[in-house]
Amino acid sequence: MKWEEFIQITGEQPVIESRILLTGFPRPSSLQVHLGRWEQAGKIIKVKRGVYLLAEPYRRIELWDPYLTSLLKRPSYLSLEKALEYHNCIPEAVPVYTAVTPKRQASFICPVGTFSYRHIDSSLFWGYEGHTVRGQTALIASPEKALLDLVYLYRRKLPPGYIRELRLQNVEKFNLDRLLEYARRFEKPRIIKAAYAIREHLEEVASAEKEL
Repeated sequence: MKWEEFIQITGEQPVIESRILLTGFPRPSSLQVHLGRWEQAGKIIKVKRGVYLLAEPYRRIELWDPYLTSLLKRPSYLSLEKALEYHNCIPEAVPVYTAVTPKRQASFICPVGTFSYRHIDSSLFWGYEGHTVRGQTALIASPEKALLDLVYLYRRKLPPGYIRELRLQNVEKFNLDRLLEYARRFEKPRIIKAAYAIREHLEEVASAEKEL
């Protein structure tokens, strides 16, 4: 396969998966050799084995990073601080795209970012929705589930003042009834206790915002 042919096939794809390209390809080993050469030449970027991006000069569509997050490890959904940033519920930008998965933990560091995957019990793999940007769909936790996943993954008690240190904002985006409902689904007393503390904090923030 020539580079021009490869670009014609993949130019409209934000992410290239070699397993899809190899389907029906008469000489898979030949394509793998080309991929290696194009990576060395800087024409494509290897994110992990079998997953590539076109280098910027060749891209026809801008990559939406949460889409790549959902694709690198399936099933998974973006959560924790990065999901809170996506919902504009915290003021700081978060450098690492952290997702949760019922599979093994993993991390991928590549030129386009750092992607981290935390293990969560399969019974807790819920509380997310699909979000689509430029035709690319990613699974992202609701604000309530993102917070509760944070509490859950600490395993122990949250450090004193941690919730306040998040500097939660736009608190109207949190559904407080849903927060407690979700917490009960964890069936863990410490999660329920934390949810009540979070609700109290959110109510304080909402009250302070009204006074401004």
